[in-house]
Amino acid sequence: MTKTPSSTGQKIEHVFEKALDPFATALKRATRPSGADAATPTPAPAAGKPGLAVSPLAVPFPTIPPIGGVEIATARAGFYKHERDDLVVFRFARGTSCAGVFTRHKIGSAPVDWCKKHLAGAEGGKDVRALVVNAGCANAFTGKAGADAARRTASEVAKRFGCRQRDVMLASTGVIGVVLDEKKIVAKLPEIEQGLDADAWAKAGRGIMTTDTFPKGSYAEAEIEGYKVRIAGVAKGSGMIAPDMATMLAFIVTDADIHPNVLQALLGLHVRTTFNSVTVDGDTSTNDTALLFATGASGAPRIGRVGDRRLKSFSAALDKVMLDLAHQLVRDGEGATKFVKVTVDGAASPASARKLAKSIADSPLVKTAIAGQDANWGRVVMAVGKTEEPVDRDRLAIKFGPNVAAVDGAPSPTYDEAAMSAYMKNPEIDITVDVASGRASATVWTCDLTKGYIEINGDYRS
Repeated sequence: MTKTPSSTGQKIEHVFEKALDPFATALKRATRPSGADAATPTPAPAAGKPGLAVSPLAVPFPTIPPIGGVEIATARAGFYKHERDDLVVFRFARGTSCAGVFTRHKIGSAPVDWCKKHLAGAEGGKDVRALVVNAGCANAFTGKAGADAARRTASEVAKRFGCRQRDVMLASTGVIGVVLDEKKIVAKLPEIEQGLDADAWAKAGRGIMTTDTFPKGSYAEAEIEGYKVRIAGVAKGSGMIAPDMATMLAFIVTDADIHPNVLQALLGLHVRTTFNSVTVDGDTSTNDTALLFATGASGAPRIGRVGDRRLKSFSAALDKVMLDLAHQLVRDGEGATKFVKVTVDGAASPASARKLAKSIADSPLVKTAIAGQDANWGRVVMAVGKTEEPVDRDRLAIKFGPNVAAVDGAPSPTYDEAAMSAYMKNPEIDITVDVASGRASATVWTCDLTKGYIEINGDYRS
């Protein structure tokens, strides 16, 4: 998409630069070509929204083998004007277990309400047969009309797959305030049914994209009593990303045989340090959904107890998949050029450590300094102090990678500006802060804040 001087994105950018000069200065430094960077070719257009270049932090979609008990199909339902698949359907084997975690946003979407209701029922999650995902329409803040559209979608899919409405999970992503036109989905169901394929994970990853610039997938293997089990997942998200959860969808499937209650416990255990530990802009969405399915097709023995020791390998592999997907959300942060890891040590409690780390990761001043490759650790001090969490000012220490910026509450006597500046040119930045108030730690991942974020969100609906 070629930008003209009168585009919405550039108008908003002009307003920001005029009103917040320090903010604009950092953004300019981040995007000013110099040296080798000036000769770097513009990345190829992404597969999602036209005009978006693939993130420089993108990672390739992994090889994901078929997972027993699940088939996937995609189609173009027409929620977007341009040519792309925007409908993804998963069909699961009988007896598939399901668990989910959802946004804590007070204005949850119709599909979030649907999934929460049916997973919370007496038989919730015990025989889920399908998942229907659309991109381009969030079906959020749509009242009874949106809820009815969600119900009709589940009903039509249930008829075709020979199951109950409650056995169909739903997820949507896109523009808020537009009622889902379920007729577009229903019209594509014959094509979907004909196209179901066990080897379509990459198509699924592309089909759920909105402002994402690359499809996100992950795969791992584990062992349960000598049986190999597989875990695969896809996710979408690049903006409106903040804990509890983020503007993200994530769908993970395993061929292990695990009771829904155990799945729910595992998902809840790992979501805190994965999907709930990433932030792009501090905003939380209406539609955030992470669903975990277990088909039981591996032949491994059924796990029905949360504390079963046979879950050790599986739990570790699930965490790996979830963390990988969470990191990819940050790598595709709207306009991002830096992948940033923020670790807080020495906090009074885990909750305090988490709040401190998130304050640093969400700070526009910290993020624009990183975009400008400026190790302005004074902004980190600001972000730490404003939380009102316990901090020992006179023992506070800050590091950027291996470079010590501050120690014992003052600038480090070994501070090397040249070494620090060289480090800030890296695409991946580690910030470590010790607040010297206890023994708790927390890590949050984020990205920088550039002009690209303003441009993408300035004309999001167009």
